[in-house]
Amino acid sequence: MANTAQARKRARQSVQRNKHNSSLRSMLRTSIKRVRQAVEAGDKDAAAELLRKTTSVIDRIADKNIIHKNKAARHKSRLAAAVKALA
Repeated sequence: MANTAQARKRARQSVQRNKHNSSLRSMLRTSIKRVRQAVEAGDKDAAAELLRKTTSVIDRIADKNIIHKNKAARHKSRLAAAVKALA
């Protein structure tokens, strides 16, 4: 257990931050799944629109260092390739 006031505060902050970052990571995974489901369904228009929204989500989360920028680029690239393959 934290012994100083500063350490107790840091522990409280880390719990809050972890909860917030977990929700952002969950939002990321959900948006990626939605694009993949649209691709599997063969719905090109929906997949393209979801890709646009998901790209924004991925970029926002990468800017906050929740995920690494290379991981963000990899997700965007693979999703874009999947949507492009529908054409």
